[in-house]
Parts: sequence; structure tokens; C-alpha cells
Amino acid sequence: MPPDWLGACRRITAELRSMLAAIPSTQERSVELGRGVGGDLTLRIDDEAERLIFAELERLHATGHAFTVVSEERGEVVYGGGPVRVVVDPIDGSLNAKRGLAPHTVSIAVADGTTMAEVAFAYVYDFGLGEEWHATRGSGATLNGVALDPAAREHRTHAGLLELVALESARPEWLLDGLEGFVGVAHRVRAYGSIAYSLCQLAATRIDAMATLSYARSVDAAAAQLILRESGGHVAFTAGSEPLGMALDLEARSRIVAARSASTLSEMVERRAMRS
Repeated sequence: MPPDWLGACRRITAELRSMLAAIPSTQERSVELGRGVGGDLTLRIDDEAERLIFAELERLHATGHAFTVVSEERGEVVYGGGPVRVVVDPIDGSLNAKRGLAPHTVSIAVADGTTMAEVAFAYVYDFGLGEEWHATRGSGATLNGVALDPAAREHRTHAGLLELVALESARPEWLLDGLEGFVGVAHRVRAYGSIAYSLCQLAATRIDAMATLSYARSVDAAAAQLILRESGGHVAFTAGSEPLGMALDLEARSRIVAARSASTLSEMVERRAMRS
């Protein structure tokens, strides 16, 4: 019998909520512990969150389940091997979490292969709004247990512009270089500071498209991209020849473009390609 991934994710979320409540100040959360395997600075809250997640995964392995974990801080950790990969971002939006801002999420994906296309289960929990998102491949996506409508479509202004587009990787130099490509496409933009959160907002049609202005890693999006696809949305990892061919490891990097409709996705990808 396969693991109860949803139950494990909910136990992890409960542990992370308690941890974040126990170290609420920016001073406590922002202690730097060096750089993780993924290359980013590891904050105290990143380290604590990863420790709690690995404790739950080790319990699953002790009951006879085999998998390989890919995590932002520790890298690749083998628990018995086999085809199953668990892709973890302990805190996506850790700069927000460090400063006591929303959103910041935990993101966990389970795949039966090595690419985005092979993600089979996805879980994202947003600690800002207290919202739980999850999806199983072929069975749809839910928000707080309520199924997301795969027929929901984007909102456009009377001028035909996408009403609200989320942009991630919003460093000033990347914004300066990238915003021109959205003139004539977006009516308004938002930068939330969490790729997983933005993709989930698109899954619920709270926004109409999203794009990263620089290169993201698999841990940032592995779970949320399945939630989006199972909600009826579309996503492309533009660095490869296949939209969902990005590898589930820490070496691969890609810009991400996502939309509610295939036609809008194609338009967004074309515009991003012109800016690359």
C-alpha cells in the first residue's frame, strides 16, 4: 500500500505552524546558517522546517516505504531508492516568512519519475491565509477540500488585457528587463514572493497568468504546477524542448510561464522568448 501522502503533509504542516509560532520575530527567523545545496542562503526557519519535514519522511521510510528526497537545503537524500521522488521546498517565500509577511508556503510533490510531467501528488499550504491546496494526477485539485473548477477561465478587461498577472523573481534589474514584455498583455501585475503561491492563485483563477522573470528550480514549482494543471490551467518550463520536461533535481533551472488557457500560455511563452 502506498504512503498516505496527504496525511503526512498535514502532519508536517501542523509541525511547521508550531515552529513558526515559536520563533515569531524577524530577528529570530533571519539567523543565517550558510548556503544550502540549492545555492540560496539557509535561514534558521528554513533549517528548522526541513528538519521537521525529514523527520516525517524518515518515519514513512521506517514503515517500509522507499523514495528519494530532493530538498532545497539538503539536496538529494536516498531512502531506499526506487522510482519515487519527493520534491520539497520547506518554505517557499522564505524572505516573506523571515520578515513576518504573507505569503509563505510549504511545497511537497511526489513523482513516479524524474520530470515535472511525472508528478503524481502535490501539496501546498499557505501559512499566510491558512489555505491547503492539493492535487492527485488525473483526479483534480482542491482548495481546503473543495474541488477547483477546471472550466474556470481568465478575466480580461474591456481592452482585452489580462486583468491580473503575477510576476515572480522580482529583483529590480529583472523587473526592469522583463516588464516591457507584459505591456499590452497585462492590465495590472502583482509580485507575491512565492512561486508556489502564485501558481496556486492561478489554479483558483484569483489571477489570470503568471511568469518568472528569472530561472527557477524544480523545488519552487513541482507541487504547484500539478495543482494548476489539475485545476484546468496550463504551464510551461521554457528552458527545455518539452513544456513539462524540467528535471526534478537541484541542477535544472527554467523560467516558468503559466495561464488558464493554452492560447494565452502560447502568447506568454512567445513574449518571454522574445525577451530572453
